[in-house]
Amino acid sequence: MAYCTKTSHLIPVLRAHFLHGPYPATHFGPKACILPNPTSVMHIQDPASQRLTWNKPPVNVLVIRKIRDESLAEPFKELCRFLVEEKQMMVYVERRVADDATLSKDEAFGSIRNQLCTFREGYDDISDCIDLIICLGGDGTLLYASSLFQGSVPPVMAFHLGSLGFLTPFKFESYKTEVAKVFEGNAAITLRSRLKVKVVKDIGGPQQQPEHNGLLPHGHTNTDAGKVTLQLQVLNEVVVDRGPSSYLSNVDLYLDGRLITSVQGDGLIVSTPTGSTAYAAAAGASMIHPNVPAIMVTPICPHSLSFRPIVVPAGVELMITLSPDARNTAWVSFDGRKRQEIQHGDCIKITTSCYPVPSICCHDLVYDWFESLAQCLHWNVRKRQARLADTSDSSDTEN
Repeated sequence: MAYCTKTSHLIPVLRAHFLHGPYPATHFGPKACILPNPTSVMHIQDPASQRLTWNKPPVNVLVIRKIRDESLAEPFKELCRFLVEEKQMMVYVERRVADDATLSKDEAFGSIRNQLCTFREGYDDISDCIDLIICLGGDGTLLYASSLFQGSVPPVMAFHLGSLGFLTPFKFESYKTEVAKVFEGNAAITLRSRLKVKVVKDIGGPQQQPEHNGLLPHGHTNTDAGKVTLQLQVLNEVVVDRGPSSYLSNVDLYLDGRLITSVQGDGLIVSTPTGSTAYAAAAGASMIHPNVPAIMVTPICPHSLSFRPIVVPAGVELMITLSPDARNTAWVSFDGRKRQEIQHGDCIKITTSCYPVPSICCHDLVYDWFESLAQCLHWNVRKRQARLADTSDSSDTEN
């Protein structure tokens, strides 16, 4: 699957091996075959061959910095000065970042600060003017970057300056060299799939629709009378839980319109492969490489001994509703944000989005992932077993 924006795209590179398996044979034995269906033919580029290049030189760079962390003030100023003075880039930052007291008091940074372009989340649309995103902080900065772009997402380069850093492979010490390499192109890239989520809320009538200054909130659209739809792109997971209630949550899970099961427990996590190493991992799910096309369904403390996490194909549509006999409502959140209550008559529809997050790799998409597993989650870390002494068993030497 090739990624394309206004100024960048992926170019295929011939390799001796592939991450996708071989294309399956469509003939079985001497007389059987799969019924041809031209409308279902889809070419998916091998992930190992996906590399970023630029149709035109990048000009506009969005810098996202972790808020309320004074230790990032100097790296942020250093990066902005490099981009503006040495690379002649237009740098976009959030207004609250530019208005930070630490920056406004620094007279030496004043000339750079005056050249920064600012925006406000939810008010200013920057989705059509950003060529590259650079994140300074932890995994939350990448999740926030994803939330700013509800359509096509520019390439994202994430520097590890936070607490965990599973999604941030770059070290800031070498930022000049690494950023210059990305500007030159031919960087390895991971396409992190997102979830396209629709929350259809039954509000009982058009006169009760939530409004702000006469306008529907960002992301809401009118549907049928008495319905409002919230549409979101989610990078990690959708979490449905019981909220403040002491009762078990009781929700029904549908797959392509068919009831699969009812979930009784603390809740349910629907996650992408990227999100499989987040909340889903804490709930007992397997960890899946981000290039595997799949959706994960993981129960949270189910009141059942046999409810195991499952993985379903990326193209299915999941729907979650309150069970008719549920004793209480449920609550839903999206990458930990926009938390809201789900009542009877509401539904949540989830499928894979066609707008992934193109995450630039430090080395390559396989090495970076296993490095993060080892460094951040200490995957399979234990004390090494001692080798046996170099002696033979006495029973073997008697003869």
